[in-house]
Amino acid sequence: MDDRKSQGVGSTNREFIRYDQVEKRQTYHLAEAADAAAAFDEDYAIRTCDLGRFLRGGEADRRAFATELGEALEAIGFAVLEGHGVDPRLYDRAHDAVLELFTQTPLEEKMRFRAHRHGSVNQGYFPIKETSGIHPDLVEGWVFCRRAFDLGDDPAAPPRLEEFWPRPEAERVFREMCLAHERLILPVMQSLLGHLGCDPHLYDARLTGTNFGQRLNYYPPLGPDEEASGAGRLLGHEDVDMFTFLPAPRIEGLQVLNRASMKWIRLSPPPGTIILNTGDYVQRIANDRLPSTTHRVSPPRDPELRRRPRVSFPMAVYLWEDEMLEVLPGLGPARYPPVRAIEFHTRTTSKFYGDDYAVEK
Repeated sequence: MDDRKSQGVGSTNREFIRYDQVEKRQTYHLAEAADAAAAFDEDYAIRTCDLGRFLRGGEADRRAFATELGEALEAIGFAVLEGHGVDPRLYDRAHDAVLELFTQTPLEEKMRFRAHRHGSVNQGYFPIKETSGIHPDLVEGWVFCRRAFDLGDDPAAPPRLEEFWPRPEAERVFREMCLAHERLILPVMQSLLGHLGCDPHLYDARLTGTNFGQRLNYYPPLGPDEEASGAGRLLGHEDVDMFTFLPAPRIEGLQVLNRASMKWIRLSPPPGTIILNTGDYVQRIANDRLPSTTHRVSPPRDPELRRRPRVSFPMAVYLWEDEMLEVLPGLGPARYPPVRAIEFHTRTTSKFYGDDYAVEK
């Protein structure tokens, strides 16, 4: 482990704050173990919102959902979605496919797909302890962007799946899930815009066929050495995207920081629900009305669960690289100037991947 990562076990976010491009006043340790005084709030309930009211209801139902979701995200940047209509069997298949992809593919084969930047996004395989350059995360990851899926965007030139997938047949499993989640992008964005008093359809074109990052996370069972290291399963961070869809994982570990109280909330919603959180893109265009909220993955409290692998598969929703991020109309004096998505994205994530990752004007 290099010195930077070794130090990262005990680091706080303030050591890397120069990379952030939206206001983040909170101070937190990247790993739970480094913060012996970490306070937890066992009573705060992150709001559950019924997306079915938007998808299948009338205009009044849509307005009510937009208010409900907007208030939840303004409060903490997280909400739990039910009534979304995604078949839970997709999540069962995805869970099994993640396990197979990571445990049945030899490391040498995985390394052929080592992550590198495609546009804004670092896409490909991340070995264990290599998700970030600032912390030795106890997770293997794999990121597949839109260009890695056969979504029919360009029938004349479909993607060569073997360039992205060690097992091309796995693409079909995750493609189906991505398509199901893609149908939720506009309903969520229209609700957020309506809540903020903007034209609900302002982003329809920009978010139709937009880029995304389908991340697959495999957290191996924790042994004594891993537990003694003090490293987290995934470092504390904020997402850089518009928002993220995370199907509820089977094993606990996700913790969310409430900026209002500076206490951590353990989030383990019911199976089949989707955890939604807003990212840096949205905080920027919302003029700080909708926060990009800190979260991390820590070992489960139950020692038996620490001996089991953990799987998650969040989908991060982005804008294409040349789109502009501008503060929405009607939200008061703009706190941030317009910026191209690729510059904003790569500058922020160079905190994890190194200064040369950033794309300048």
